[in-house]
Amino acid sequence: MHFPNIDFFIKTYITKRQESLFKEDLEQYQKELTKNIQGKFILVIGGAGTIGAHFIKAALKYNPAKLYVIDHDENGLTELVRDIRSTKDCKVPDIFITYPLNFNDPIFEKIVAQESPFHIIANFAAHKHVRSEKDHFSIEAMLNNNLIHAQHLLDLLVKHKPEHFFCVSTDKAANPVNVMGASKKMMEELILSYTNDFKITTARFANVAFSNGSLLFGFMQRLMKKQPLSVPSNIKRYFVSPTEAGELCLLACILGKTGDIFFPKLQENQLTYFSDITKNFLKYIGYTCDICSTEEEAKQKASLLNDKSTAYPVYFFNSDTSGEKEYEEFYTGEEKLDLHSFKALGKISNTIFPEKKGITFNIQTIQNILNDKSVKKEEIVNTIKLLLPGFKHIETGKSLDQKM
Repeated sequence: MHFPNIDFFIKTYITKRQESLFKEDLEQYQKELTKNIQGKFILVIGGAGTIGAHFIKAALKYNPAKLYVIDHDENGLTELVRDIRSTKDCKVPDIFITYPLNFNDPIFEKIVAQESPFHIIANFAAHKHVRSEKDHFSIEAMLNNNLIHAQHLLDLLVKHKPEHFFCVSTDKAANPVNVMGASKKMMEELILSYTNDFKITTARFANVAFSNGSLLFGFMQRLMKKQPLSVPSNIKRYFVSPTEAGELCLLACILGKTGDIFFPKLQENQLTYFSDITKNFLKYIGYTCDICSTEEEAKQKASLLNDKSTAYPVYFFNSDTSGEKEYEEFYTGEEKLDLHSFKALGKISNTIFPEKKGITFNIQTIQNILNDKSVKKEEIVNTIKLLLPGFKHIETGKSLDQKM
């Protein structure tokens, strides 16, 4: 096995794009991006994650004057600093500070109050995995992070208004079938209720290839530990590279009008099966795919791997876990689309925004049921269904944590 060039593999076998999907949009709007970023102060929340980090890298090309990064992952922030300072031609501002804390901490409020104005604030702190839905405890943590704490952040920013505010969403917010997607759909409605206070945009996007914690990122971990790969055979997804994800969010943050929800314009023929990516990945690093019929068989074969091995054990399975969609979609039939303003970006143009009073009632309803110490998962899901018409939860009684 040779050490894989992940960027090359993504461009060649996953996105099949040698240049960024957003190259033409970045070139067309270069002056506007420069005008809105050069010399400005930026605050990035959740900046140690894959998308947040690449948003930062995309923004640094336009010479901001100050960059503050907040993330609860102290190790991730350390790697972010090393990565940025080790990247050729990355223009690091003189004021570049990272803080390992949660954006709901009182310390964060002090930072915003004392260091404002921040012209650009981008929030990437979110529960993003379908696997985060296990039971009422995990759902409570997800709703707190994606919705309740997001409202607290918005209330804080009403007092310290940025020129641009961006909050990341997900494709799973379109016709959600899992609690994560539902929480993000409710988050979209929440931020739309604040669009009269300051400019707010968001984005739904495809899977980010090899992003932290993703299935493909896990490939590298399994290889280093000589453990088998476990991959759904019936799931196909749209993909963007980490660089494209950062660029998409930057374009949405700076160029969008308040209330706009952005998404990448990808065609159905660009959907890719995880099973195909797996076979190509193993071939790329010098292995054939040794298909196993059970997890136990795969683990047994993995225990025999050595430097002379030419085949790698893989267990392919049909996905049957709660909240898992077989397909991806970025918008619904009821949403008003703009497919012409950008080359590679579509957007949902909202002109009618929810009232804060109604959104606050919904969030308080969720908080009330979460405060019930005997609440069950089914009760929380049913409450969300009442508050979010069209939420069709897929419940199978199985979680991804029950699989390799």
